[in-house]
Amino acid sequence: MIRVMLADDHEVVRSGLRMLLEQDPGIKVVAEAADGAQAYAVAAREKPDILLMDISMPPGQSGLVACEKIAKDLPSTKVVILTMFAEPEYLFYTLRGGAAGYVLKNSTSEELLAAVRAVAEGGSYVHPKMTALLTKQLVGEAGEEDRSYRQLSNRELEILQLLAKGYTNKEISEQIFLSVKTVEAHRSKIYQKLGLKTRADLVDYALRHKLLNV
Repeated sequence: MIRVMLADDHEVVRSGLRMLLEQDPGIKVVAEAADGAQAYAVAAREKPDILLMDISMPPGQSGLVACEKIAKDLPSTKVVILTMFAEPEYLFYTLRGGAAGYVLKNSTSEELLAAVRAVAEGGSYVHPKMTALLTKQLVGEAGEEDRSYRQLSNRELEILQLLAKGYTNKEISEQIFLSVKTVEAHRSKIYQKLGLKTRADLVDYALRHKLLNV
């Protein structure tokens, strides 16, 4: 059972999301919050698997601030941003803040459920439109002085691409016929070689250096 918490300053939105999510027998909404500060406090108490949170909440308690704090202090709770903002800057900052997913409010119910499931399984999810926008914005921005990805072997580059696209270690092992432990070892080397610390750093790096379609 995937335990989900909702954070949005509109009660009617939370009510609609609860109804939608709980149509799936594998999902249960366990808590709600109306702003970022409350989201942090309730998540610390309830320890949900997924926190589905809006960016735009009362000033000083925004989803951007709460996302970063929750990702740092409550790593077992994965944050999925649900927002009307389709600008790549918001995606960039939420990824930097530790969000594992980014879904637009005009997405279909199937897309939202897919995002929740993907993140609950250890992956990540970014709305395809947002990935395209961010990639377009970052084209040509990778500095010539930073080509550290050239240290990667072909296998490591392949694994980096799959990690950046949200696949879990287990899914990658099944796709490229390696053991999970071997994939984990490659992953550690990738992070070390590129000086990365989090999945968000890796996604940001792959997008900036246009590595997803190499």
